[in-house]
Amino acid sequence: MARQLWLLRHAEAEPHGTRTDAERRLTKRGRQQARAAGVALARMRASFDAVLYSPRVRASQTAQLAAEAWSGSQRRRLELHPPLAGGLDTAQALDAIAPLAADGRLLLVGHEPELSGLIATLTGARVDLKKGGLAAVRLEGGGGELILLMRPRELALIAGAASVGPRSPVAVKRAPLGRN
Repeated sequence: MARQLWLLRHAEAEPHGTRTDAERRLTKRGRQQARAAGVALARMRASFDAVLYSPRVRASQTAQLAAEAWSGSQRRRLELHPPLAGGLDTAQALDAIAPLAADGRLLLVGHEPELSGLIATLTGARVDLKKGGLAAVRLEGGGGELILLMRPRELALIAGAASVGPRSPVAVKRAPLGRN
């Protein structure tokens, strides 16, 4: 068994300059992305021993909206984590996961470029974690392996179009199965 570090980038937010950076809120599309991510995580049966989120409004909203689809026990694991507001480094992320069991799972809800930088440092992979995107790293020994990387569109597919609304910008038409 190995620990897993899951990373959810905040969903689409208001443009820069709308208000202070820390106070920027999710757009309508961002709220849909956050809810879809939560439903997708629930449908994937992903559970976490801890869920830490940035105090910036857009990340806090992403975490809270995603958690709407989770069990009460999972929602109670949400916790504000100030280092996620900016400048989170690998040592801080590893310190956050260290208290968990050998097979523990931690979800961090935060910002770029810290999240993709963390993935790069742990795995050597260069990724583009989209707004509302999800990644997971399996940690074992001194390194990590990228085991999941999903865009918001893929999370919406898992969540199902009904969960994000028929007019949602992230709702996707499904192709018939069996066609290439």
